[in-house]
Amino acid sequence: MWFCAVSLVAVARKPVVVGASQTETYLPVLAGKRVGCVVNHSSLVANKHLIDTLLSQKINIVKIFAPEHGFRGQASAGEKIKDATDEKTGLPIVSLYGDNKMPTPEQMKDLDIIVFDIQDVGARFYTYISTLHYVMQACAKHNVPLLVLDRPNPNGHYIDGPVLDPAFKSFVGMHPIPIVHGLTLAELAQMINGQHWLPDSAVCPLIIVKNQNYKHSDKYSLPVRPSPNLPNDAAIYLYPSLCLFEGTMVSVARGTDFPFQAIGAAGQPFGRFHFTPTSRPEAKNPPFDKQVCNGVDLRRRASHHKFTLKYLISFYQKCTNKEKFFNNFFNKLAGNSSLREQIVSGMSEEKIRETWQKDLEQYKAMRQQYLLYED
Repeated sequence: MWFCAVSLVAVARKPVVVGASQTETYLPVLAGKRVGCVVNHSSLVANKHLIDTLLSQKINIVKIFAPEHGFRGQASAGEKIKDATDEKTGLPIVSLYGDNKMPTPEQMKDLDIIVFDIQDVGARFYTYISTLHYVMQACAKHNVPLLVLDRPNPNGHYIDGPVLDPAFKSFVGMHPIPIVHGLTLAELAQMINGQHWLPDSAVCPLIIVKNQNYKHSDKYSLPVRPSPNLPNDAAIYLYPSLCLFEGTMVSVARGTDFPFQAIGAAGQPFGRFHFTPTSRPEAKNPPFDKQVCNGVDLRRRASHHKFTLKYLISFYQKCTNKEKFFNNFFNKLAGNSSLREQIVSGMSEEKIRETWQKDLEQYKAMRQQYLLYED
């Protein structure tokens, strides 16, 4: 009997190349133009900021637009961002998280094109996608092209959660998409245009530089924290589930070394893990500042974590003061009024999930039109 020995050699996957790193593709588009940039600390080309990269290539950057957390990504969540001047480059920084969330006609009039390059995390309530919407709206109104330099979605490997009811539209939920939407920013931009979600069904002139060697199913670890309180992969995977707690009395461990990786509250029987939030630059005046919180440490449960309601349901059931468990922010984060009612009524996660499946299936079918990458 003959045996054939076969050597199995692992084929290395080519590394993902984000849109910003493909300068040869988009520099010709920007040459000779007056350019505005919607960027923050995550806008990197290798280890160099996109702004520095463009300036070194003699691109005429007129101004920088800054989203929530600011141009350097250091402001606390919800903290109003002021207009400023970048000390390094001398460029004006226009806040899109202060007096206006959309570029004004005055701010648009000296621009030929806008570049959008920000790292998203794939959750509906992450406000960078709301900034994308408003920038698209301004570009559509003034017929200014928007160049989107795409980046992978670290939670892009699945889709889950209730689809937003338009009656609950807000800056933490602008589109009828599920909590975990399974899109990159470029795909979402195409969806916003294609579904006519801009006022008066306006269409933004889009130019997209895709990621290379990327699929939605790929595990993608971010090279830099996308915002101050998402410091690592664990926080990013847990974020879609835990952000709903921002609409409750429960702390998500802002003001600790492990934000969005633990949950708890002072004076409640939520668990045996203890943490004490303290005010710090990235989490000013966090809930339960300097108070010992009782809860659960989720850091070891976070590997490729998927969206769940089990922690929310469990904590509500254990709460000794249920009337104060939810606050007025919860329905905006949930994107409806029914989720709160379902939890209060004692519905199981399985039964709650059944109520959003029809909308979720319709969304998944619609999403297929706008995909740039395989699932």
